[in-house]
Amino acid sequence: MDWVRGKGTVRVDAYEDFDEFVRARRLPLLRTATLLTGDRHAAEDLLQETLVRAAQRWPAISAGRSPEACVRRILYTRSIDAWRKRRRRAEPVAHHERSDPAAGDQAEHSDSRVTLAQALGLLTPKQRAVLVVRFYEDQTELEAARILGCSVNTVKSQTRHALGRLRELAPELLETFGRQEVQR
Repeated sequence: MDWVRGKGTVRVDAYEDFDEFVRARRLPLLRTATLLTGDRHAAEDLLQETLVRAAQRWPAISAGRSPEACVRRILYTRSIDAWRKRRRRAEPVAHHERSDPAAGDQAEHSDSRVTLAQALGLLTPKQRAVLVVRFYEDQTELEAARILGCSVNTVKSQTRHALGRLRELAPELLETFGRQEVQR
C-alpha cells in the first residue's frame, strides 16, 4: 500500500519496523528522557515529541546505519531546544520514579538513584545532556559531540562545569559514587 507524501511516495509497510522499534526501545529511551528532564511526565512528553519527529523521518532514519543513534540524537536535541525556548532554570527534582516496573526490587540502589536524580536536577539541560550521554550512555567525548551536534571542546567544558557544579551543590555524591568518579 502506498500513499503520497510531499514529493514522493512512501510505502505504509515501511513504518511497520518503526512500530517494532518503538516497542523494543521505548523503556530505555524513557529512562534517558527522565534523566534529561528530571521529571517523569516531562520525559514522557519529550519522548513523544521525539518519536513524532522520528516517525516523520523514519524511512531515512531506518535506511541509516543506526536508527537508535538517530532517535537518541533527536531526543537530546529536543531536550536542549525545550530548555532554550523556556529560558528558565529547571526546578530540582523532588523524587525519581522508576521507569521499568518489571526490573525487580533494587532497594539498595534507590538512594543512589534519588541522589543522582536530584543532582541532575541542579544542572542546566545542556549539562544534563552531556553527562547523560557521556556517563549513562557510556559514550566517548567524540561520540557525545557527534550525538549532541557540538564540538568535542564543548563536551569537555560542559562536563567539567557540570561535575564542578555537582561537587559544589551535591557533595553527598562524593560518598555515594566515589571521589574519583565525580572528580574526573
